[in-house]
This record gives sequence, structure tokens and C-alpha cells, in this order.
Amino acid sequence: MNAAKPLFSVQGLSKNYGSRIGCADVSFDLFPGEVLGIVGESGSGKSTLLSCLAGHLKPDTGRVLFETAAGLRDTLTMGEAERRRMARSDWAFVHQNPRDGLRMGVSAGGNVGERLMAIGARHYGDIRAAAVDWLGRVEIAADRIDDRPRAFSGGMQQRLQIARNLVTGPRLVFMDEPTGGLDVSVQARLLDLLRGLVREMGLSAIIVTHDLAVVRLLADRLMVMKGGHVIEQGLTDQVLDDPQHAYTQLLVSSVLQV
Repeated sequence: MNAAKPLFSVQGLSKNYGSRIGCADVSFDLFPGEVLGIVGESGSGKSTLLSCLAGHLKPDTGRVLFETAAGLRDTLTMGEAERRRMARSDWAFVHQNPRDGLRMGVSAGGNVGERLMAIGARHYGDIRAAAVDWLGRVEIAADRIDDRPRAFSGGMQQRLQIARNLVTGPRLVFMDEPTGGLDVSVQARLLDLLRGLVREMGLSAIIVTHDLAVVRLLADRLMVMKGGHVIEQGLTDQVLDDPQHAYTQLLVSSVLQV
């Protein structure tokens, strides 16, 4: 995490919706093995920013640079085929609603295997063995490998989505409210799982959430957004324990509902 060279560098990123600001002049570097949390109330711009970073939304201005074999490349100027390859291998995206990140009509093992096949895996036995391994790593029993995700609980669906995303060993993972919509006990179990995988794999990740407990557990650094602007950033414990901006103070004290 202390590597001098960033894995991901964002420079002057802005996105507007007519006269409304989505995100404004956002810049930051993310280093290998680092987890960045982005928090703010609904409408603060955090989801717009994540969509621009992950290539789901085209920003109006700015650069999104990613360290490739050829050096830092601006992902916004890549060709469509190159972006798709990167999204299948080096990047991963965990949706808040696992149904957005899973093939609901395909078995659990098939969901994991599809990601491997997308990067060239062809040996059925190896693919199935990797799927069994990853189901175990996200605490899904191996005998559920042929079950479809619709037969799983919400928490199991989210764990399956995580397995599908991480099986290829991505270098950067985007997470959009990964514990949203789950009850407290399921959230706690999922957070423990994510924290273990982040540490074990040395993942670099960007997590958008309204839940400060999530970023305290997972994020090394924190950015606070309001009205499309980054109003405070720093080490997670530093920002949460000694917030400087009045808005961040409200977030931390839970006076402002997010």
C-alpha cells in the first residue's frame, strides 16, 4: 500500500446532469493494496462518481488512469474491446443488488465459471474445481454448486456475486453499497468475509456506502462527498475520529441521516 506508483489515478473528474452537479473536479490516487471508502448522503454524488470510475457512465471532463502492462492508461480513451477485457480480468464490480451482478437463470457454479471462461479458461474440470473452491471461500456449501441463485437468500446471493467477481483475481474492485438491504446479522457476516478476502488477496478497492461502520472496517482512506464535491478526505480513523468539516461531523454524530 505504500508503493510509490499509483494503481489508479483520477484527475479532475466531473459529471453534470444539465444544471445539476453529479460530481465536480474529483482527483485522487489509489495505491496497490489500498481500500478507499466514499461516503455521503443520498444525492451527494458518490454513486455518480463510482459509475464514472467504473466506466458505466461517461464523465464530462477528467481522466481515469489505470496501471496496465503498458503503464498508466486513460481508460476513458480506450477502445471498447480493451475496456471489456479489462472489466473481465483486472476490474470487478460488486453491485448493491446481487441480481444486477448475477445470472439468475444460471447455476451458482456456472456464475463463477462464466467469469473464468471470459478470460480464456476452457477445461471443465478446472473451472468446476475453481468454482467449488470459491463457493467454499464465501461460505456457500459445495453441494449448492448446481443450485440457481434465485434459490439462495439475499446474503448468499451477495456472497455468490463476490465469488464471481474475485475468482479471476482482479487488481481493482468497485463496490456499490455491498451490505445494503441486508439485515444486521447478515451484514456483519458479510463484512467479516470481505475484510478477510481484502487482506488475504491484497485487494485494491473503492467502496461507496452510506454506512460508516463499513468504511471503518474495510477502508484505509475515506472521502466525504456533499453536493458532488469532495469536502473532506484522509485516513479513515482520522476522519471519523476527528472530523474537520461540519457536514462530516454531522455524519459521524448520526444527526444527518444518510
